[in-house]
Amino acid sequence: MNILFVCTANICRSPSAEALARAEGLTDLEFSSAGTHARDGQPINPDMVAVLPADLDTSAFRSRRLTTALLEDADLVVTMEAAHRTFVLDDHPAMFRKVFTLGQLAKAVDQAPEELGREALLTHLGATRRNADPALDVPDPYRRGAEVASGCVASLRELLRAVLPALSR
Repeated sequence: MNILFVCTANICRSPSAEALARAEGLTDLEFSSAGTHARDGQPINPDMVAVLPADLDTSAFRSRRLTTALLEDADLVVTMEAAHRTFVLDDHPAMFRKVFTLGQLAKAVDQAPEELGREALLTHLGATRRNADPALDVPDPYRRGAEVASGCVASLRELLRAVLPALSR
């Protein structure tokens, strides 16, 4: 299963989510990331690198702009904000069943029947999804200092802990 994380510039939230998710070692899930307004080839923001776990090697990461091909290749598109979700769906409305904010996805997984396997869960989530609530967004830490970056990573870890086990069933 291919999971694409999306944020604005693909230098803070989405690459951090990608790195944290990959570190979980789930062999049946593949992770990547892109940005709605990314400039190709940028490294992860140094403030984020400084607060990510020290054993995560993000040195080879380079940002990339979100494309239709990336969206089509993904089985699940996970955005950091409701605005990113809207950005995707404005151009690709037929993808509405596979595009969620991370907060929206975590809440939906929490409310879904626990016995559902991955495919049944995704079908259930796509059929019962609601509008994304901006209150569930992962705030952008860009140029807001180490404390905000650290809070962002903590939020990403918490949300991924809620989502990844359900997706690897």
